[in-house]
Amino acid sequence: MEKDKFKFKIPSFLRWIGWVLIVQFILINISAALYAYKLTHVYNDPALRNSKPSKNILVKTWRLFTGPRQAKSVITETPTFLVDTVTLKTGKGIVIDAWYGKTDSVSKGTVILFHGITANKGMIINEAAEFRYQGYNVMLVDYRAHGNSGGQTTTIGIRESEEVKLAYDYVAGKGEKNIFLWGNSMGAVVVTKAIADYDLKPAGVILEMPFGSLQAHLRARARALGFQGLPEKPFGFLVTWWMGVERGFNGFKHQTASYAKKVNCPVLMQWGAGDNYVRQDETDKVFNAITSTNKKLIVYDRARHESLVQNDPVKWRIETERFLMANTK
Repeated sequence: MEKDKFKFKIPSFLRWIGWVLIVQFILINISAALYAYKLTHVYNDPALRNSKPSKNILVKTWRLFTGPRQAKSVITETPTFLVDTVTLKTGKGIVIDAWYGKTDSVSKGTVILFHGITANKGMIINEAAEFRYQGYNVMLVDYRAHGNSGGQTTTIGIRESEEVKLAYDYVAGKGEKNIFLWGNSMGAVVVTKAIADYDLKPAGVILEMPFGSLQAHLRARARALGFQGLPEKPFGFLVTWWMGVERGFNGFKHQTASYAKKVNCPVLMQWGAGDNYVRQDETDKVFNAITSTNKKLIVYDRARHESLVQNDPVKWRIETERFLMANTK
């Protein structure tokens, strides 16, 4: 009787474990799907910009499960130099807002600047001002769902490469021959992807802190933005999957190194040794994948994931000016 009783309990116990695992799997995927939606959607809600974390344990748990809502970035800084507002439009009719400013001296060329995720063109004015001082016209672009541009959805660099193409064509349409592309963080990824997607031929590119892949970026957000209790690798994998399902793309193919294989123009790549979002192995992988033999990697020993020109302005000016002068025709 004891043996029969024992045999009866095993299937019941296994069924119980199975149901627990199934429920956990469902809940984890619901959570990942919610994160995927919220990390690719922005809200025009001013309250989100000044919201403080709740101390209520139930509210904190719910927010951890569902993910944070993101406020659309608002431009609070404007250039001290004269700019014209340029309006571009994507193939799906999304209005893209940009600033175009001429240098005070005889122009040596044009640098088009692209900001990072959740930022806007007002946050890269310092870099633009430096390029103007070096004798270049500048164009600063807001991606879709950022700053003054239209749209409520970001694809974290996948479809934003269209904005690079639109800006490049605008400047080329002015007869400009020396077109340089500068981008930081997601901006550097978007620039790299645009060259691969549209076979752009810039005079050179400056890439600052590009992340290695969508999964790597999401793992970094789990690591650095306080998503406590969420293991980096499962979070990155599942949210990448659900982003693709919800937004209609393959997020696993969003890898900067694969785009870099098609970059054969001069490249200046820069990275901060203290960067907690983009690690050294990602940086090395992207840099090594760049096809161009005219490439250089500069490391800022005291920098994190931040504006490198503000971290070390002297070093940044020397390296960027040297790069631009060497590749301006």
